Formats: sequence, C-alpha cells, structure tokens
Amino acid sequence: MDSWTWGVIVAIVVAAAAVLGVAVWLLLRLVRTRRDLQRAGLPTGPKWIFWGAVLYLVLPTDVLPDPVYLDDIGVLLLALKSMRSGRQDALAAERGDGTGTALRG
Repeated sequence: MDSWTWGVIVAIVVAAAAVLGVAVWLLLRLVRTRRDLQRAGLPTGPKWIFWGAVLYLVLPTDVLPDPVYLDDIGVLLLALKSMRSGRQDALAAERGDGTGTALRG
C-alpha cells in the first residue's frame, strides 16, 4: 500500500477513536449525573431511560454500525437531557414557583 492509503486508514482510526472517546465521556457524565441526583434526593427520571441509553451504547445492535458512534452519542445526550429536565421540574415544584416544564393540571 502506498503512503496515501496508510494516511487515510490512520485518519479513519483516529476519527473513530475520538468519537468513541466522546461516547465514553458522555456515558460517564450520564452516570455521574444520575448518581448526583440520587444523592440529592431528586428524581432521576424513568429508570428505563438511563438503562436503555447504557445498553444502546454497549450492545452491538445499532442503527449505525458500531465504528460510527454518532447514534450512540445522540441517545446518551437525550438521556442526559431527560434527566436534567426532570431535575429542573423537581426543583421548580419544590420552590413552588411553577417555572418547570412539566404540565400541571
């Protein structure tokens, strides 16, 4: 193989490693957020959101093949956003100011 081919292969491997690193970083952030919310006594949202996001990252069956972790990153970001919005709703309800995003009836 010529040097151009090796350069492309190295670039693809570096890009895949960087995307995997972002996915692992988001997973760690999701776990820390859930743990911090539990320690503070705040709701963490449905458990299936957390465990579904973790399983989607770990299991090899994905929308996109596993070397492309963009869909996994999206799922982790949605789970993190869901957990944070649940925290904001709980804090707003605790204050009683009604600024949360949850519908009240």
